[in-house]
Amino acid sequence: MTDTLSALLFAPAFVLWGAPASWAEVLGFALGLWMVRMNIRERHWGWPLAILSSVLYFFVFWRSRLYADASLQVFFALVALWGWTQWLAGRRADGKPLTVSRLGVRGRWATLLACLLLWPVIGLVLARYTDSDVPWWDAFPTATSLVAQFLLGRKYIDNWALWLVVNCVCVGLFAYKGLWLTVVLYALFAALSIVGWRAWQRRMATGAAAA
Repeated sequence: MTDTLSALLFAPAFVLWGAPASWAEVLGFALGLWMVRMNIRERHWGWPLAILSSVLYFFVFWRSRLYADASLQVFFALVALWGWTQWLAGRRADGKPLTVSRLGVRGRWATLLACLLLWPVIGLVLARYTDSDVPWWDAFPTATSLVAQFLLGRKYIDNWALWLVVNCVCVGLFAYKGLWLTVVLYALFAALSIVGWRAWQRRMATGAAAA
């Protein structure tokens, strides 16, 4: 990022509850909400919006020493490319196109196990190799987001439950860091996780195609 662009993106747009919100945070906020709206409506355009939002939030989080969340944005941008192809042309194991479905009992246990395994691994890396002041707190939503993103890409409705957990934890984390606009964003994300769950439940019940 050039010095000029960096200066523009991180110039204060306004002050919220005593902390400045940069233009990068404002743009990431807007793109993030638009992305979730597209996800709820099962529209594939949410994935390129995710890429743009993730790039912006990488820099926002890195400057706040939230290294796991910053690294997660790189992962999100890469996985968004995969998710986009999945929503456009992905197939189930039986060859049928991807539609909204629900994990079975084994899938739910595997999801829980994946979250519990990833959390200490990421937390240990942050504690040992970075100057993060919240390594374990930062690691938990990062680990859970990795799993939730995979479920979203494969159109499992269970992704919304994981996002609800992630978003609630992130509200506290970002409040601690003084990223108040992002606190508002993740509070909205938490509410939209419930909206998304209900919308996908209706889609499953009616067998409706993507909007």
